[in-house]
Amino acid sequence: MNHIVLYQPQIPQNTGNIARTCAATNSPLHLIHPLGFPLDDKKMKRAGLDYWDQLEIYHYDSLEDFLEQHGEENLHPVTKFAEYTYAEKQYSIGQNIFFIFGREDIGLPQEFLQQYRRQAIRIPMNDNHVRSLNLSNSVCMVVYEALRQQDFNGLEAVHYYEQDKLK
Repeated sequence: MNHIVLYQPQIPQNTGNIARTCAATNSPLHLIHPLGFPLDDKKMKRAGLDYWDQLEIYHYDSLEDFLEQHGEENLHPVTKFAEYTYAEKQYSIGQNIFFIFGREDIGLPQEFLQQYRRQAIRIPMNDNHVRSLNLSNSVCMVVYEALRQQDFNGLEAVHYYEQDKLK
């Protein structure tokens, strides 16, 4: 199972959009506090639409709290400073894979990135013009690459419409 972990998210709309992606991909969402907004924020609720009841969501007081509960195995910090791209790693079915994304403004703590540098992944981009990508877009790219490698296991099959509906 692919898990999305947000370290101290600051923008409610991003978290709402990510929650919607998690609901669509059967990916549990893990929120590491403190958050930069209240959980009942209207912008976050609106971005997540009416999918909140279809979402498996967990809360942690700190990064240490998260690591104590889940360990270090299959943990992939996402940072533009990683050696490997998100497409170079293998994400197998049957494993709990944790993709951890940092704050929108400062990313993940440097000590954490240093400790898990061999497991870290990045999204290639031209860093001459753009400092970073939108968090919700980044989550979507990474989780769908993992799902692609897993043959979209657990997601709906293609629906073929009757010929009359196509006309």
